[in-house]
Amino acid sequence: MNQSSCNITADKNFPLVQLCVYIPVLLLGFLLNTLALWVFCCKLSKWTETRVYMVNLAVADCLLLFTLPFKTLSQFQQLKADRWCLILEGCYFINRLMSIGIITVVAADRYVAIKYPLRAKALRSPLQAAFASGFLWIVIICVISLIKTVENREQDEFCFEKFSVQPSIITLCAIIGGFFIPLIIVIYCSTQVIAELTRSKKENCHKEKLIRKAVYIVAANMAVFVVCFLPLYVGHLLRFVMDSFSSSCTSIQKVNNFVHLASVLANMNCCLDAVCYYFVNKEFQEVSSKLARSKSDSGETAEVQLPAITHSCQM
Repeated sequence: MNQSSCNITADKNFPLVQLCVYIPVLLLGFLLNTLALWVFCCKLSKWTETRVYMVNLAVADCLLLFTLPFKTLSQFQQLKADRWCLILEGCYFINRLMSIGIITVVAADRYVAIKYPLRAKALRSPLQAAFASGFLWIVIICVISLIKTVENREQDEFCFEKFSVQPSIITLCAIIGGFFIPLIIVIYCSTQVIAELTRSKKENCHKEKLIRKAVYIVAANMAVFVVCFLPLYVGHLLRFVMDSFSSSCTSIQKVNNFVHLASVLANMNCCLDAVCYYFVNKEFQEVSSKLARSKSDSGETAEVQLPAITHSCQM
């Protein structure tokens, strides 16, 4: 089979699907994220680690939302893969990876807060959260800029479209490092925190309702992350495998269509972030502080018992 003869483009109905989905996503996403930014920046008096992370997450989501109209336009107008396209794609992927990165850091931060509340006083601070967020921005911007500089787009005719059927090692590294490693961290952290909260619920019966809310929050955050992003990156991984093993043009086209549809689901995460992280964050902070006080009251006992559970970076 001559793969060079493949004409891999988005399904003709996909631009219409994008338009129908992205209009409400844009309206709701900008509303929720700007509201969250207003609350975190103007209505709260004290900066906390969570507040720093949430501001960065809201900024990343807003910037990603800003690229969606151009992404939709590129499908309708079939914009060429020129320099403007590379800049647009770069902004789109930077903010998606930043969103994934912040969610992963929040998972680790929650783990430290719940699992090691006494040690967290030394490990967590708003300044450290700001440094971590800034480091993430710099690394992701540099990595995406490097990828856009060195990747071969000569065979790609349209923007946001991989026309070439040649496997890209750069893409594979971005898939693994940009999603699957964070996915492992988020799932591992979340399950560990849920286990710790469940154990604490048995020991603190009078706080059962509060702790149950925190468990629901962690589970919901993990579920949204997995549901929104996993199909897209599985699709990207499958496309790499099929390109590598010279699959038929028809099969590659089907996977390409799936990736496009999965990207719509992933971009809906901009709205769900606001619901899952901003408006339920108060309950989580409340249970975290109460558990910390409970363990502090027990003095050295809490200090001795906690390290025996598990050592790792978990949510």
